[in-house]
Amino acid sequence: MCGIAGLWLSEQADATRLGDRVSRMNDALYHRGPDGGDVWLDEQEGIALGQRRLAIIDLSDAGKQPMHSANGRYVMVYNGEIYNAPELREKLASANITWRGHSDTEVILECIAHWGLRDTIKRLIGMFAIALWDRQKKKLFLVRDRLGIKPLYWSRYDGHIGFASEVKGLLAGDAISREVNQTGLDAYLRFGYVPSGLSIYAHAKMLKPGHILEISSHDQATENAYWSVEDAVLNGQTHAWSGDDQSAIDALEDLLRDAVQRRMVADVPLGAFLSGGIDSSTVVALMQSVSDRPVKTFSVGFEDEAFNEAAFAGEVARHLKTDHTELYVTPQDALDLVPKLSETYDEPFFDSSAIPTYLISALTRKHVTVALSGDGGDETFGGYNRYLWAKQLSAAAGSIPFGSGLVSRGLTMLSPDHWDKLIGLMPGKKSTSAIGDKIHKAAPLLAIRDDIDRYHALISLFDPDKLRGNRASTKKFRVPGEKFCRNRHLDYVSSMQAMDTMMYMVDDVLTKVDRASMANSLEVRVPFIDHRVIEFGWRLPARLKMNGSVGKYALRQILYKYVPREMIDRPKTGFGVPLAQWLRGPLHEWMGDHLANEALYTDFGLDRHQIEKLRSEHMSGKRNWGHQLWTIAMLSDWQKRWLA
Repeated sequence: MCGIAGLWLSEQADATRLGDRVSRMNDALYHRGPDGGDVWLDEQEGIALGQRRLAIIDLSDAGKQPMHSANGRYVMVYNGEIYNAPELREKLASANITWRGHSDTEVILECIAHWGLRDTIKRLIGMFAIALWDRQKKKLFLVRDRLGIKPLYWSRYDGHIGFASEVKGLLAGDAISREVNQTGLDAYLRFGYVPSGLSIYAHAKMLKPGHILEISSHDQATENAYWSVEDAVLNGQTHAWSGDDQSAIDALEDLLRDAVQRRMVADVPLGAFLSGGIDSSTVVALMQSVSDRPVKTFSVGFEDEAFNEAAFAGEVARHLKTDHTELYVTPQDALDLVPKLSETYDEPFFDSSAIPTYLISALTRKHVTVALSGDGGDETFGGYNRYLWAKQLSAAAGSIPFGSGLVSRGLTMLSPDHWDKLIGLMPGKKSTSAIGDKIHKAAPLLAIRDDIDRYHALISLFDPDKLRGNRASTKKFRVPGEKFCRNRHLDYVSSMQAMDTMMYMVDDVLTKVDRASMANSLEVRVPFIDHRVIEFGWRLPARLKMNGSVGKYALRQILYKYVPREMIDRPKTGFGVPLAQWLRGPLHEWMGDHLANEALYTDFGLDRHQIEKLRSEHMSGKRNWGHQLWTIAMLSDWQKRWLA
């Protein structure tokens, strides 16, 4: 695991300070690889590749990068882990290669030299971001893993091509200007993050998952897919599971065990995040089933019981007999981290669960260098609450043959406070917490007749056209896979799963985990995002994913073999923080300072009146606009750190 960066100058550019520029890019990525760093430079060709190393496999100098192939044709820097490297190495036995070490970096290079780049990439099981320079053809190739676990930005600006694991690397090497990409800004306001294929900067892009970028010259770059979620869906439909449900569950367990076991190979200490939920508990249970010693597990707890899963994690850890460490953090511990978020996430990023993710990464890194995580189970196996809510809303909207818009408007005629009071009068109703606010948020969705449009509304924080007016970009960003889902007539839940896997999982969940973990020099491995698991998930019948109102049905059946069901069967809680309360309390002044930032209105063109209305309603308790206000405040925080 590491950070990578590089520059390829045009023929007219001055290469005398090229090495210094890439060294600065490397330095900006130090947190991704504190165990060493180096730069390879070919001044005649005007190219330099840099890498910061977090040593995981082959800790010797034989694993150092930039690395050259044995035949001298290729130079490569790479970020990730390849879990089938030993098998690939065996397949090269007939090539009579004199191996210098046992790193997966060397295996990738020699596979490329033997089979070619595209054929090699298709054979890899793992997570990776690769930059490969072909000295013979004078071409630069950038490659990102199938599901986008590892990040890779690239730029074309001012006579050079640049790339880096994080945007701050491009900025450090003057590989981009600080001009804002208006489409990226609109996408952030809508989704709370900047999707792959864009960045917040005008001259940079995040390489899309499952793509190879071939750069032949400074004005010729071709991006092609070598794997896609769409193909996984189609193959799953063509080769749908034909056996009984139990045989499918058994096959899934075998595949998950293999995915987990492959990710337990390391030359450094290893452990796992454990929240006590289905996904992380399944990963830990399978780890413990193949380990001859207690697995090291880690969890973070909060004083607010509504956001605290540490007690559940502790129960699971005791049952599985893991070596468990937990840290209870105070609200102040979490709040102290808020000013650091824009440094860690160098594009605007709204997901407040980045706070506990950072905290658990910091705790875990004190004990191990590698940790397994349960991320990815929700998208593949139907675990998000919104899948059930959207399904119910779709059925409700469909049951109103005429006048669904009138029903929607009727539901909002009563204020949230009046709804709370009215429902509070119902016999046996113990809690009315924010139910009026939930009715007001759900009501507009009833008026939307199209399921995909309803999904867009469900995942959107703002409408940029309304928030920015004529400053909004004319180039609109649509969720990847939308056209595919419509053309294939996927059912509503399957459509949401596919689109979530292509964007939300990549650009929110995986971005959150990558930046928080690597800021602490911790490698996180995600067995559920093994492409073989994703492909198998699409072969399963829908009832093994969402069965009635029960999500992740197949995973539950596997986990019940290892953990009593009463430890697991409880309402799903997110890995979050009490954001709404914080913005009304200890973060009130911080939020106010950021909402008063004039750049939001003069530079970004936001509607001051609309934002003030949200703030007023939130502070009065009339509505919960915590996520929306946090989104604007984090945009301001990012602007002050990176643009001011």
